[in-house]
Amino acid sequence: MPSEPRPDPAARKPDPAPAPLWLQRLSLVVLVLFCFYIGGLLAVLPWSPRYWTANGWVVAHPAIDSIVQQGWVRGLVSGLGLIDIWIGVSELLHYRDYRG
Repeated sequence: MPSEPRPDPAARKPDPAPAPLWLQRLSLVVLVLFCFYIGGLLAVLPWSPRYWTANGWVVAHPAIDSIVQQGWVRGLVSGLGLIDIWIGVSELLHYRDYRG
């Protein structure tokens, strides 16, 4: 049974060219805005009575309502929001252009 020839490591395909600079920067702006928006919502909404305690879906499910109304759940959701904001700040501070 003949064995298949092994590919030569030196004959690899070259790495593709990086994305254009404007596209790299646009994707950074979109990512940072997304992280700030979602993080802000997650940090603030658990403490808003209109959206958290008077939520019709949560009120209709008493088992979930008893868990969601506890302070540690609100703190957990707010903490996730702050982590998301921190991810946006970190991406903004550590951004580097990739030039081919």
